Amino acid sequence: MTAETQKEVGKVQTRKHTNDIQNITYEDEIMSKQAKTLTSEELRRVLDYVATRKHSIRNRALVLCSFYSGCRVGELSSLTYTDVVDDEGEVRNEIRLKAENTKTKEARIVFVNAKLKKELQQYASTYKPADTKLKFFYSQKRDSNGYNANTLTQFFHYLYKRAGVFGASSHSGRRTFITNLASKGVGVRVLMSLAGHKNISTTQAYIDVNDDMKRKAVELV
Repeated sequence: MTAETQKEVGKVQTRKHTNDIQNITYEDEIMSKQAKTLTSEELRRVLDYVATRKHSIRNRALVLCSFYSGCRVGELSSLTYTDVVDDEGEVRNEIRLKAENTKTKEARIVFVNAKLKKELQQYASTYKPADTKLKFFYSQKRDSNGYNANTLTQFFHYLYKRAGVFGASSHSGRRTFITNLASKGVGVRVLMSLAGHKNISTTQAYIDVNDDMKRKAVELV
């Protein structure tokens, strides 16, 4: 193979890799309403798979942060260590998202419940970057500056696929978070605020009405 041919092959491979990333990101965007909501059994399957792989503590924290906070993948990838952990090494009860890191370009507070705080604290106890301004979720190397929105989208895409949960995407945790709260009677205005939506109709589109919700509804008659 000539040097010129090798150069052309390299260009094709680079374009293919770029297209793969764009396709996965585009898939995440169009699946914001259709992304699969996971049952507790499916979430357990994902966590069981995570436990057998490298970076299990980080990956468990990432998955549960998606399911227990409802953050968008871009918001998760933007979190710095100091956004999540205070000067005493404790996970904060409230995480403040900067306006430039949210889809709506409006700052908001993510409330950390007891279950999520426990998971994040366990992860934080095993990882502290030399520079606490670096990302909270490191990528493959601990001294890297973590994931960006595209690479984290890929992470979830392949994680669910390898765990045998098909139809799920990086939006599944967020959609499951909203649906689970709706099924427990949380009002749509509260859900809208927690999700960082501007319109109630957007929040309503995220709620996956299932048989269990309908079963509980008819019991109220």
